[in-house]
Amino acid sequence: MTGDDILQLFAFLLPAVVTGAVAFYFFRLHTRNEEGRRRFLLQKDTQKQALPIRLQAYERMALFLERISIPNLVVRVAPKSKNKADYENLLIKQIETEFDHNLSQQIYMSDECWNIIKAAKSATIQIIRSAGMSESDTSDKLREDILNKTMEKQSPSATALAFVKKEISELW
Repeated sequence: MTGDDILQLFAFLLPAVVTGAVAFYFFRLHTRNEEGRRRFLLQKDTQKQALPIRLQAYERMALFLERISIPNLVVRVAPKSKNKADYENLLIKQIETEFDHNLSQQIYMSDECWNIIKAAKSATIQIIRSAGMSESDTSDKLREDILNKTMEKQSPSATALAFVKKEISELW
């Protein structure tokens, strides 16, 4: 085989190689686009099914925050005795029970939102404990002290509820 034959062979092979490379490139591009489209449709279907569950989780946490709101909690949970320590423990137990009941909802919301809800729960318990350290001697007086502490500033659960509402609005 001479140099001219080799050159002629490359001249015949070059268009075939270029055509093959272009075909391979377009086939790969098409395959990637189809894979992306399928992934998008699957994600869209999953989101369509998950959105109602997520909204339900946010609703339950909004209900939790409303139930542990100091004014609502104090009105809903009446003291069983005149002992202020018993009443303080009863209020804290109610908050913890409500929280434990809704613990699984954290998987449907962002970490930031869940941390704010936990902080609101802790702050509410702290308000109750600090009111329990006051000079009040009966559960009824403790009730008044707790309500007075929350009249001065916004309730922690109200702040958390505002954040939950903001996060829900971002889902749309």
